[in-house]
This record gives sequence, structure tokens and C-alpha cells, in this order.
Amino acid sequence: MLNAPRNAVPRLVVAAPASGCGKTTVATGLMAAFAGRGLAVSGHKVGPDYIDPGYHALATGRPGRNLDAYLCGPGRIAPLFAHGSAGADLAVVEGVMGLYDGASGEGELASTAHVAKLLKAPVVLVVDASSQSRSVAALVHGFASWDPEVRVAGVVLNKVGSARHEELLREALGGSGVPVLGALRRAPVVRAPARHLGLVPVAERRADAVESVAALAEQVREGCDLDALLALARSAPPLDGAAWDAAAEVTAEEVARPSEGARPVVAVAGGPAFTFSYAEHTELLRAAGAEVVPFDPLHDETLPEGAGGLVIGGGFPEVYAPELSENEPLRKEIATFQGPVAAECAGLLYLARELDGKPMCGVLDATARMTKNLTLGYREAVAVADNVLAVAGTRVRGHEFHRTTLEPGAGSEPAWGMVRPERRVEGYARGNVHASYLHVHWAAVPETARRFVAGAARRQGTAR
Repeated sequence: MLNAPRNAVPRLVVAAPASGCGKTTVATGLMAAFAGRGLAVSGHKVGPDYIDPGYHALATGRPGRNLDAYLCGPGRIAPLFAHGSAGADLAVVEGVMGLYDGASGEGELASTAHVAKLLKAPVVLVVDASSQSRSVAALVHGFASWDPEVRVAGVVLNKVGSARHEELLREALGGSGVPVLGALRRAPVVRAPARHLGLVPVAERRADAVESVAALAEQVREGCDLDALLALARSAPPLDGAAWDAAAEVTAEEVARPSEGARPVVAVAGGPAFTFSYAEHTELLRAAGAEVVPFDPLHDETLPEGAGGLVIGGGFPEVYAPELSENEPLRKEIATFQGPVAAECAGLLYLARELDGKPMCGVLDATARMTKNLTLGYREAVAVADNVLAVAGTRVRGHEFHRTTLEPGAGSEPAWGMVRPERRVEGYARGNVHASYLHVHWAAVPETARRFVAGAARRQGTAR
């Protein structure tokens, strides 16, 4: 009997006591610094965040990957990690919120600590030291001892004020048993700009983002012991089990795959207005038999030639509403498109009749507008009827993250029936359209890709 495959990619998790301590700064800087040494570096992000992986991709030259134990289930974390880090010399995993903060009411589920345990990875704790000295030892001791299964193996001190301040911090941590692996001075020049949903995505500021990542790499090179951090990453034990494989996920027969001679074209919205997508979605679409062709609704006046399906993911259409509205030829083409359409959050808004008073595609008889209220959190939902993505009764876990509202919030044939944390219907699923605020990770429900591609193949065959 053959032994199960083992993944031995060196890895470490970058965590913090709370949000705002500098996880993205340190994680992205480490990725870029090690890549600058000639290492193949794989970047990962705990949780559903779409923006940080864009900076990771810029730092590493590889797709940024998400590891979300709520959306995908704990059992998929190690396989997804093995898939994303294949061929890498080092993997750096950026945490989410505080080290032990998980899905609300679910204990450790989906926390950075949970993912670190699933990956058997050492944790580097990034501490905002700007307003403390000796107290840092109590803080680090508490986090290191809270869960004996979590190996807090090093500290990076961030926002250090001076050489004397650093000396006091190192002295306090000297007997903690957790080594200081870096100390970064306050450097506002390398801060990335933010707005209502976090950092501004790379696609909207690529030239500036390249400079920011280079500055982060230099800051980390100067302030961190890269050799010690690499040695720590190499101390992680091998992970047992096979890597996640998109092709294997779409071999089931619930939805027939198109023949090789009829690969349907699936157009996927991109550009600055639509930057939110998990890398595995495209991989699943291709594995299911599609030819995936990106397009930019800000500039492209037509859909890709021969498009049989249309995917419009998340992003910031509210920022670009005037420009999206001005592209009337594309809006009209989408309004009459007959193939399957899958739209999430930003895509939902783009399909509406109008957004903040600007005409959109008019596929949905609804209007959207920006608000001051943030809708945020994990959700559980069920498909209430057969649609282009799922059969009735399909249960999914998703995530909402927006400051917009849609009126009405659901059509006569809703996309989902929400079951947790509250019961309600949401979105639109009529005919060939599925549009919802809910972000779903298709790696957890690969039949979504199979079903969608089969629908695109039928549409493309009809159009010939």
C-alpha cells in the first residue's frame, strides 16, 4: 500500500493580538523580502478577505490564496494549502483579526489559531509596541500560553519608537521563552491607503502598490532576522494527505461536463471595479471544461467573443458607478445576455437598474445605493429552488461584506434562504441569473462550477 502524499513546504503564520497591529505589513514584507532572495514564496490569507491576497500576489508573483475554515470546512484547509503552495520554497500565512478570534459564536472555528493548528505551523506574533514597554512580556506570555496546541514561536515588534524603546522591549521579553525575531520602526510612508472596506486593492493603484510592497520588503529586511524566520518555517512538520485538485473535484457526474470539442467561453469580470475573486473559482471553471476569458466592464464595450456564461464577482462598483454607467454598449449587451450569469455583491449591484442614481445593466428590477452601515459576517444559506448554480436544498456557507443596500433585497425567486444568523430570503435567482450579496467559496461546493459550465455549454451550443 502506497503511503499518503506529504506536504513539507516550510511555513509560518503571521498573527497578532488584534487587528491593526501590522500583520499585513509584516506578512507582505516577509513575502517580498524572501522572494527578493530568490525563493519561491506562496502567500495565504486566513479568512474571506479578497484585498490582502492581491498584495501577496504582488509580493510573490504567485496567486494569493485564502484559507477559510468556515467557508470551506476545516478538512479542506490543509489540502487547499498544499495546492496553493505546490512548488514553493516557503509559505507565509497572514492571519485575521486577533490570533484567537474566530467565527462569532463558533469558538475557535476559522480563527488564525485554528488554521495554524490545522497546518501544524509555527506562529509569529506581531505586537504593536507603540504604547508599551515591559508590559509586552505579559501580553506575549498570555498569547503563547493560552492554547498549548498553538506554537507561538517568535515575536516581531512593530511601531517601535526608538533604539532605547527597542532595548526595553527586548529586555522585557528576554525571559519569556519567545524570541524576538524582528523590530520595525514607525514608518508611515509605507502605509497603503484605505477606504470604507479596507485597503485599496492593488488593481486600483498598481504602480503605487509596487512601490509600497518594495518599501515593506526593505523595512522587513532591515528589521527582521530573515535567517531565523526561515529556520522557524522549516521546523514545521510535514502535512499528510493529498493536495486539493480542481480536476478531481469536478469529475462527479451530477452535472455532465461539456465535451472537449465544445469548451464554452465563460467571461469573468475584472479590472479595478471587480477585484474580488478566489483563485480556485477560475481553476474549477477550467477544470469543468470552460475557457475562462477576463473582461473589464470599465473599458470593454462588448463581452468576450462567443461568451456562453458570465461571472461578475465582488469589488467596488460604487466607486466607479459613473464610469460603469457610461459604458452603455456593454450594459445593453449584458441586459440581453441569454447565458447563465453568476453575480456576487458588486456583480449584484451592477445588474441592478441603477446604483446611486446611475443607470446600470437593468437585469434586476432593483435599485442600489451606498449607506453608512456596514453589513459584515458569516452566513449559512440554502438554495430555495433549482437555479443556475445549485439545486434546491443545497446548503452553503458564505460571507457578506458591504456598505450598500438593494431595494428590494430579494426577488420573487430569491437566490438564497438565509438560515443563520437570521432567517430571511436574499438575492435573485430567476431564469439564467443568480445574483446575491453572499460570497461563497466554490472549493466547498464544486458542483457550482460543474452546473454553471454545463449551462454555459448549452447556451453556447444553442447560439451556434
